[in-house]
Amino acid sequence: MPELIGEFAKRNVIIKKNNRMKKLITLTLLILSAALTHAATIEVYYFHYSRRCATCQAVETETLKAIQQLYPEQFKKGQVVFKSVNLDEKSSENAAKKCNADGQSLLILQGNKRVDLTEQAFMYAKSKPEKLKAAIKKTVGGMLGN
Repeated sequence: MPELIGEFAKRNVIIKKNNRMKKLITLTLLILSAALTHAATIEVYYFHYSRRCATCQAVETETLKAIQQLYPEQFKKGQVVFKSVNLDEKSSENAAKKCNADGQSLLILQGNKRVDLTEQAFMYAKSKPEKLKAAIKKTVGGMLGN
């Protein structure tokens, strides 16, 4: 009988260790999943000033339209986000520092990746928006693995 009790105690210890290990593995997977989800988020920033010309306004309009048309599901889920940031406002300082933006610009970020589409945005937003859309598709699609 003492042998049976000893065997039961050993198994109980093993079961408790396994439960702790399962909890640790589950917690680790949750943390990794959250980190991957955050890193996978693609942020499209349009930095501008309060006074904007027709081209500046077109950059914002055409960029947002392209993202919503090209990636409607990812946009709804927050996997691809668009942020219009007014550099004249004090609240824009953190975003500008994060993106290393010092003027009007269109930037696409994912984790440590940073793609500057400012030149294409201002060249094509008003005259050839389909070319801006193609540049956005190439950049965001590449980040999504498409």
